[in-house]
Amino acid sequence: MKAILLKETGGPDMAKYTEVEKPVPSSWEIVVKLKNASLNRRDVFITYGMYPGIKLPSILGADGAGVVESVGDGVESLCQGDEVVINPALQWGDDIRFSSSKFHTLGMPTDGTYAEYVKISCENVYKKPPYLTWSEAAAIPLSALTAYRALITRGELTKGETVFIPGIGSGVALFALQIAVAKGAHVFVSSSSDGKIERAKEMGAAGGMNYRADGWVKALKSEMGGADVIIDGIGGETFKDLVQLANPGGRIVNFGATAGPVPELVLPRVFFKHLDIRGTTMGSPQEFADMLTLFEQHEIRPVIDKQFPLEDAVSALKYMEDGDSFGKIVLNIE
Repeated sequence: MKAILLKETGGPDMAKYTEVEKPVPSSWEIVVKLKNASLNRRDVFITYGMYPGIKLPSILGADGAGVVESVGDGVESLCQGDEVVINPALQWGDDIRFSSSKFHTLGMPTDGTYAEYVKISCENVYKKPPYLTWSEAAAIPLSALTAYRALITRGELTKGETVFIPGIGSGVALFALQIAVAKGAHVFVSSSSDGKIERAKEMGAAGGMNYRADGWVKALKSEMGGADVIIDGIGGETFKDLVQLANPGGRIVNFGATAGPVPELVLPRVFFKHLDIRGTTMGSPQEFADMLTLFEQHEIRPVIDKQFPLEDAVSALKYMEDGDSFGKIVLNIE
């Protein structure tokens, strides 16, 4: 089969479109013939070696959707021909509060979805929601699961609360916007692009602010009135602004640090406001199932920015690295 294989780090150009052996399922495993896969920023980080536990060679890709090709012994929940979507959170464990020591994500070190076929445990394969196209189904898993856990489980979002999502445009941020709107929250966003803010408003955001504008934090605080829940994947120096924007008793939920470490955090501003700062990443099998149910109830469709053929995955990775996208980047496999 054809796949995108990474043998050594050094950036997206190191990912090669090549021939590899087609997987065969063992007991409790399923092989899926993939229709589409989608990109996540972790894929770019992996090509540079900027990710924990790098083990190569490996086929990239966490997200995918397709048709069950074959099943191993013991598999009863699915059969050949079923249309499915893949949960890339492997071996979460029994405690929903945190992942186990064996937890890892599909697409390195376990071979992933930038391929014609992928092999995975049957417990990580779910029926595809019928209303979604193949490309939409493939765009959901990692980002939507991360957003769902951040908002619902860790953020404990309730109807009528105010949510702030900085850096709107990424997959997780957009899913967080869609989930929060579906839950009846008032959502505000920020971006360096006025165009992205306007598109977020079209999706249900109540307002937003360009963080390159002078005094944007004070202006947003005046417009928003403070946030009960903040969903942050940026970190870095701007994290202190989130503390200022949070309401007393608010929850700041962090799932990433694309801007790097937080250089300074004035703790009195945290404890005098009785803030909770909570970490999260990915999610449990139950949360994945609950996320799919929520999406079906509200017919939430992912925003897809651009699609590339599998053989042009390097260009897709570079496009993601540029950071100008609004929504998910999808690979067409079939």
